[in-house]
Amino acid sequence: MKAIIAEKPSVAYELARIVGASEKKVGYCEGGGFLVTWAFGHLVGLAMPEDYGIKGFTIESLPIIPDVFLLTCRKVKTSNGYIEDEGSKQQLAIIDSVFKKCDSIIVATDAGREGEVIFRYIYQYLGCTKPFERLWINSLTEKAIIAGFENLKKGSDFDGLYYAGKERSQSDWLVGINATQALTVVMGEGLFSLGRVQTPTLALICKRFNDHKSFEIKSYYQIELQHSKEGISFKTHSLDKWEDRAKVDAVLRSIGKTGFAHVKEVEKKSDIVQAPLLFDLTGLQKEANRKLGYSAERTLQIAQSLYEKKFITYPRTGSQYIPEDVWSEIPKLILALKRRESCKEAVERVKWERYNKRIVNDLKITDHHGILVTENVPSRLQASEDALYDMIAKRLLEAVSPVCHREITNIKLSVLHYDFAVKAVNITSPGWKMINGNFEEEEGDLIVDFPDLNQGARINIDKLEVLTKKTKPPALYTEADLLGMMENVANTVDNEEERKILKGIGIGTPATRAAIIETLFDREYIIREKKVIIPTGKGLQVYNQVKDKKIVDVSMTAEWEMAFEKIENGEIDAEHFHAEVELAVHEITSELLNVKRASTNSTDLCCPKCKGKVILREKVVKCTDEGCGWVLFRNICGVQLSYKEIESLLTRKRTSLIKNMTSRNKKEFNAYILLEDGSIVFEFEKNKKGKYK
Repeated sequence: MKAIIAEKPSVAYELARIVGASEKKVGYCEGGGFLVTWAFGHLVGLAMPEDYGIKGFTIESLPIIPDVFLLTCRKVKTSNGYIEDEGSKQQLAIIDSVFKKCDSIIVATDAGREGEVIFRYIYQYLGCTKPFERLWINSLTEKAIIAGFENLKKGSDFDGLYYAGKERSQSDWLVGINATQALTVVMGEGLFSLGRVQTPTLALICKRFNDHKSFEIKSYYQIELQHSKEGISFKTHSLDKWEDRAKVDAVLRSIGKTGFAHVKEVEKKSDIVQAPLLFDLTGLQKEANRKLGYSAERTLQIAQSLYEKKFITYPRTGSQYIPEDVWSEIPKLILALKRRESCKEAVERVKWERYNKRIVNDLKITDHHGILVTENVPSRLQASEDALYDMIAKRLLEAVSPVCHREITNIKLSVLHYDFAVKAVNITSPGWKMINGNFEEEEGDLIVDFPDLNQGARINIDKLEVLTKKTKPPALYTEADLLGMMENVANTVDNEEERKILKGIGIGTPATRAAIIETLFDREYIIREKKVIIPTGKGLQVYNQVKDKKIVDVSMTAEWEMAFEKIENGEIDAEHFHAEVELAVHEITSELLNVKRASTNSTDLCCPKCKGKVILREKVVKCTDEGCGWVLFRNICGVQLSYKEIESLLTRKRTSLIKNMTSRNKKEFNAYILLEDGSIVFEFEKNKKGKYK
């Protein structure tokens, strides 16, 4: 008898169907010589400080560095602290029973670092010693699963993957637990969560926000000329920029009197724009945020759903390439897409005789290849799934299409001693851009016809005007921008040598970045404002305390990510790396314990009673003047007010509609919170007939 363990029930049922384990039992399926069971993700994790006998947050206990890390069943938070989750406890008992009945185990958790850790932690927690093999597949189609079972791999082949995952897990624990406790102890009130990837990510957001806010916007002026030749109109713009309006007006008059320009330079060149590579997870999340407005977390959830429905390959990949042996499958996948109405027209634009093999590179495959569609083409999906599936499908069509050929013309005109320029782009062969009609990202004016201009020729000026422009501050991050920065932190480093070392290195992994961003939202460190992400008062408070500390050093975090890769590949020793992590944790903890609590929780908001300043704390907002004594508890009827809601209450005397508050008789209600003479009152929302609910 063999046991098969999957990461979740839906995958386990599909595996059970294929191996003939058709008899459903509580927590597993049986049949065909197999017992197929499942986890619920991370059933087992690293024990918390209290499991080592350390209670509360005290300076004396820091840093907490276990000699041996304990494993524990998943826990849930209750009013009495953390207790073992009953459902997880029961499923672990079932898995234990299944393992004991079998001679060997087939590991079918997700084929990646996280999936490997999920199984190994369960295996160790249960004290199991049965031999195990690995099912390693890129998709959940029946064909892929059968091929995987026919080519099971030795479990020991993935020891490096496990060691890397274990070190990441333990490093996150050591940094997160110690840094959080250290800052919380120093701050004296509230809980201030810090983390190995979480805090550098918060620092990126806060720094950009501060740079944006402190940027001094200045007006400047350019002159625009309009010309026509051979019946074709075009515009040129001055290379000079003026800050003085009177000066630019004088230049405009001088040019107007001249009435013509001379062609100073004409530079024509042909170039190509390579077809994009396949999506990896981060690339898909960035594109879905830009084009569809999806958060990184939502994109991952939809992609995981498409994967479990067998419509796409494994989404949590960091590669944009496929191996040579997968290339032969590509024509079949493209032909299959003809059956999908939304892709039919795009498939017909593919040049069959001119396939682009740029996505084929065995050396650039990580655990999994780039995201592909499968031979199973969906007919009915939810709208969000439809949109993401089409994005993945059309990216495949773009990736195998020919390059785009362009002719770029750079023209410089001169009037008096002022130069004017225009860049014209003419698409001579659209190639991959025909798939989506993707021409909007061209730099310069996209022009099909442009007059033939020769150096020295005279061109009349038909019209001229002054354009008023403003310097632009650094743009606030969208989620796509933030993912891009997390993916390549070298762009955030000032030191040139360090930037070279970190080129192409990120913080977090494709599989974890969405969760990191969501954690910052959950901690109320950041909020979304339309399409951009900005820090809250609490987020800025944390940043101001740690911005010059080791905990926010993206270089350290990125170097650890490189180390995990090397551990996985057997290039460095995990124990040696762990010793370095412990030294870093001592330094991080010591730095944070020496933080002097600044008045960074002070805000620009005014007390409604005495008009003095207020400070924002975890549980209260209070006046800084002890004699005034005004205080507002942030938790109102079961809902914690965010910084934005507090700001609205103190400046506009009312919040937006607060939903799901709970009354004394345990009934839920929605209301606006108003501030009258320093006290709060409720204004209940009206129903459609204008009556109060």
